[in-house]
Amino acid sequence: MLLDPDWAAKVARLVRPVPAREAHRVTAHPASLRRDRLAVRTAVSEEGKGLKGQVCDVTPTGTVESLRPPACYALVTLMQKTTTTSRLAVAGLAASALLLAGCGSEAGSGNSGSGESPSAGTSLQDIEDAGVITVGTEGTYRPFTFHEDGSGDLTGYDVEVAQAVGEELGVEVEFEETQWDAIFAGLEAGRFDMIANQVSITPEREKDYLFSTPYTVSPGVVVVREGDTSVMSFDDLAGKTTAQSLTSNWYEMAKDAGAQVQNVEGWAQAVALLQQERVDATINDKLTFLDYENTEGDTGLEIAVETDEVANNAFAFRKGSDELVEAVDEALATLEKDGTLAEISEKYFGEDVSS
Repeated sequence: MLLDPDWAAKVARLVRPVPAREAHRVTAHPASLRRDRLAVRTAVSEEGKGLKGQVCDVTPTGTVESLRPPACYALVTLMQKTTTTSRLAVAGLAASALLLAGCGSEAGSGNSGSGESPSAGTSLQDIEDAGVITVGTEGTYRPFTFHEDGSGDLTGYDVEVAQAVGEELGVEVEFEETQWDAIFAGLEAGRFDMIANQVSITPEREKDYLFSTPYTVSPGVVVVREGDTSVMSFDDLAGKTTAQSLTSNWYEMAKDAGAQVQNVEGWAQAVALLQQERVDATINDKLTFLDYENTEGDTGLEIAVETDEVANNAFAFRKGSDELVEAVDEALATLEKDGTLAEISEKYFGEDVSS
């Protein structure tokens, strides 16, 4: 199917090297990539090696992990606007233009020809000159980032911590909401300067991103009914029944401890079974339990034991943002020292979860 000349013109504009800061203006509607995985997977399958690596890094299952350079992000946005039958034509034209532009010639390299690399970080001077730091967040992840009553102002633990950091830096904080599947692609494309969305620091992520000092530290916990002293350690779970989601890390932990596992769909079902005395315990993240207690009041449940290992969650940045990360770390240190982080933690969890 031949493309309309207007579409061809738009593709030609999109695939030119685009400075990271300009990418969000060029793409116009950087919507979630979740519903477009099939389109990207189909394009890669049909176009083969000529497209893979030229446009975006794609996992074997077709999930978009990162989009480099900004033109690649623009391509997926453009594919959203085309009909299903014309998407492959758009992908093919864009792939050819990318080759001519010398753009993204190495899979995942982040190079964008003569334009600014999408992986180029944001400097502290950039933030100070603009007077604003743009923060990527979901806006649908209670109690960390959400809208009160579904339509009120954006709020939450991560939101308030980011706002407090912005105040320390002397700049405004502007939030850009996006779904989790697209949040790292948005960071790399320059749509925002950092992510505030309970991003766990992992060795794999540290290869591609910089992280601030953690502002949330949370271990795993075994939750039991109040007064149950039969579980004092993970070894005590042997022979007992726990409620876990089969896809969670907590399922593996329960099995390794010798527990019988009752499969559930999530936290709400797990605690319901526990309160009904149909299971003996459930393992989950401490933050999940604290939020539940803070929201529901007296639940009749308590923490029996905590894991030695903890999850460290922090702000995420593009590589090259070293000075900005250092400034954010200094701001977080000040907020910890003056009690601000503890105060925000108490508001959402009933105790200090910042360290």
